[in-house]
Amino acid sequence: MTNKAVCDFNQCPDAVEIIDREIAYQGFFRIDRIQLRHRLFGGGWSRILQRELFERGHAAAVLPYDPWRDQVVLIEQLRVGALRADAGPWLLEIVAGIIEAGESSEAVVLREAEEEAGCHIDRLQHIYEYHVSPGGTSERISLFCGRIDSRQAGGLHGLEEEGEDIRVSVHSFNAAMALLAAGRLPTATPIIALQWLAMNRQQLRQRWCHE
Repeated sequence: MTNKAVCDFNQCPDAVEIIDREIAYQGFFRIDRIQLRHRLFGGGWSRILQRELFERGHAAAVLPYDPWRDQVVLIEQLRVGALRADAGPWLLEIVAGIIEAGESSEAVVLREAEEEAGCHIDRLQHIYEYHVSPGGTSERISLFCGRIDSRQAGGLHGLEEEGEDIRVSVHSFNAAMALLAAGRLPTATPIIALQWLAMNRQQLRQRWCHE
């Protein structure tokens, strides 16, 4: 097959045509039904495609990390999306929350760290921003590592009015990596955050322990 000239469709504002968009479901979350067509790499246009798009807004997440004691804080709570998971629906995760209108991702993780884990973050390091599952949802996550003092971390947290029941636990870096290796952290956000920490931990400790 002959390769055609490379075209970056992301730089072409007319590379996607939205033909119709309607709300298929509106509840705690929203699902839009979209009809669209798009330009093809080989030239021309695709046929009209119908897709359902899960709209839940964007989120921010943070891995609370104590560089002096080399410890991370994880949280555990029930997740409805894991009700049928073999290991059960209570998942070990990191702190996260939805970004409200007019709110920065930094403000979200500072607030959620207090509410979900009782942790005060005094330094933030941005890690990545990534799409959660772009085949079906618009959600993006802005991911951070946050400096904390882990000596008072632990216990039960969460906002009762939001139905949160969160157990907080403190783990050494090595113990957290062992959980990761054993498949005990089965969601993308803690996996990405801990792998980033593994690559940047020494540099981060040198900087954060002396600031």
